Amino acid sequence: MKPVLLIDFGSTNTKVTVVDLESERLLGTAAAYTTVQTDVGDGLAEAISKLEAQTGKLDYVERYACSSAAGGLKMVTSGLVPELTAEAAKMASLGAGAKIIKVYSFEMTEDDAAEIENAKPDIVLLVGGTDGGNTECILHNAKTLAGVKGAFPVVIAGNRNAARQCSEILSPTHQTFICENVMPKFGQLNIEPTQKQIREIFLDRIVSAKGLTKASELISGILMPTPSAMMKAMRLLAEGCEGESGIGELLAVDVGGATTDVYTIAEGKPGKANTVYKGLPEPYVKRTVEGDVGMRYSVHGIVDACGIAKIAELSGIEKNRAQEMVDYLGSHTDALPQDEQWERLDHALASMAIDTAVTRHVGKIEEAYTMLGVTYVQSGKDMTRCRQIVVTGGSLIHTRETDRIAAHALFDPQNPSSLKPQRARILVDRKYILAGMGLLSEYYPEIALRIMKRELSDEGEQVSAMTQTAPQFTPDMPSGCCGMPV
Repeated sequence: MKPVLLIDFGSTNTKVTVVDLESERLLGTAAAYTTVQTDVGDGLAEAISKLEAQTGKLDYVERYACSSAAGGLKMVTSGLVPELTAEAAKMASLGAGAKIIKVYSFEMTEDDAAEIENAKPDIVLLVGGTDGGNTECILHNAKTLAGVKGAFPVVIAGNRNAARQCSEILSPTHQTFICENVMPKFGQLNIEPTQKQIREIFLDRIVSAKGLTKASELISGILMPTPSAMMKAMRLLAEGCEGESGIGELLAVDVGGATTDVYTIAEGKPGKANTVYKGLPEPYVKRTVEGDVGMRYSVHGIVDACGIAKIAELSGIEKNRAQEMVDYLGSHTDALPQDEQWERLDHALASMAIDTAVTRHVGKIEEAYTMLGVTYVQSGKDMTRCRQIVVTGGSLIHTRETDRIAAHALFDPQNPSSLKPQRARILVDRKYILAGMGLLSEYYPEIALRIMKRELSDEGEQVSAMTQTAPQFTPDMPSGCCGMPV
């Protein structure tokens, strides 16, 4: 037996997974609270103790970890035009596994500088202008950032004609890294070099800043931010590797307490005849983070997006009572469903979190009338032909209603412009292994892929909306009798 321990230092829980390289099978999984306030090694030790209660004592041949603890990789980006270089900077940051806390466009102000100083980002990404184009904006923003107090490094990935000068302006106060322009020509993306640099900074600097130094002594290495591990797992599952085929293009949703992350591994090119594309080309591997949509810390964001009436309709709970319950969850972020009514509320919230996040992630199509007749204008990815949806997150893996909840990632006739999948089979990460498999894929991609294909639970195919509405219930009378206080 050759057991490998895979660790995910999450913001709330530290999750551990162990696999045997020889038999290529999953041996066990466990989780414990992430003790980031003291020593994350304590939470890790507790998680391993729970794990070995299942597996027995193991002599791990390797230990690898990813982390989103202590707020994850917090980034600020600054670009020129919101729809162009600023959007390219956002794509680069999210694809590197970052949590974007602010995106700035055009010239920064003193108020922006104060906001960045208070936000205490881990990294700032400075872009702006195509190569040979505008230099005034990026130089102005470099001067503004030079006056911002903080130990954050600055990645410069804008107009190459101004990059060296930006570095000279910033270097007295901040460490700088120069990368290729994220948009060297109008409409042309080049985000991979910047993503690589961001990940390297994470490994070199952020591990110690997040209090993970002691834990890193216990393991072979902290390899990447957790979202990067998730993205690697999704890309491997879709594309396969030498010696093992993948399952094809997919959409994945990770519903968390604070955010809902969506990943697509797909071209997303127009599929309808007479369609023209508008905006930046979409990256084949794309990640978005909805920071206002989550099951606990951001529960009010779900309600803001869909309305309390929709939550009441899906859960079968009277509207005022549903609002009381949502308010309770927002202030008791560790609360778990204790009875059927709270479960129904969680199901409705998770359904709308997925609906909102996926709708924002995928593209849209609109009719336009020209001299030659009707044409269509597409922005973003066309995912209508995607046939696989992968879901993870506590609200989806610990329920029997996963297929109905996850089906809200599918097309809804009430929103005909959205390019969500028309039909797809639902694959569920019931054992929370995806981040671990992303780690394992760094060294053993074939084994990681085979384990994912074996362990992901297939809930069967779901057909597009409204055959997929969440469970409908008879509305309850207003009541305080439930598993949680009001």
